[in-house]
Amino acid sequence: MAEIEQPIDQTIEEPASDELSASEILGQLALAQAQAAEYLDNWRRATADLSNARKRMQREMDDCRAVASAHLLEKLLPVVDDVDRAFTVVPVDQAETDWVSGFRMIQRKLHGLLEGEGVAAIATDGLPFDPAVHYAVTHEEADGFADGQIIAELARGYKLNDKVLRPAMVRVAKGKQA
Repeated sequence: MAEIEQPIDQTIEEPASDELSASEILGQLALAQAQAAEYLDNWRRATADLSNARKRMQREMDDCRAVASAHLLEKLLPVVDDVDRAFTVVPVDQAETDWVSGFRMIQRKLHGLLEGEGVAAIATDGLPFDPAVHYAVTHEEADGFADGQIIAELARGYKLNDKVLRPAMVRVAKGKQA
């Protein structure tokens, strides 16, 4: 098939009388560049704000999880105490029965769970009283103990990482009266 030739319009446009001068073009270019720089700056700020908001939200979620975890662990501590106390009164003749061995496994699992979550017992034996981690139930005169030294632990205290979940309840020695 033969193509139909279209006449080519070869009119040349004459320069308009309102054509911009070079200085005006440069001015418009500078204005456009300034506007582009402003848009880029605004975009960078919005990106940084979004990144900061994501980080803040992640921190808040982590904090919320930590508080919820600590709250649950605090509620679990009395159960662990009861299990530990139960083993202090097991009769010697029943200490090796399957039933008691099964409960010892449960006790180990409870302690393993606490340890896995970062919970550690607060040391008390023979240490000086520290009100940040110990709760003094009694102050009493005791031979062989210095003033302010812990005599005995009445209830074990626990820390979650560096936060005290529950202070250790202790008996504290005081100096003898003159």
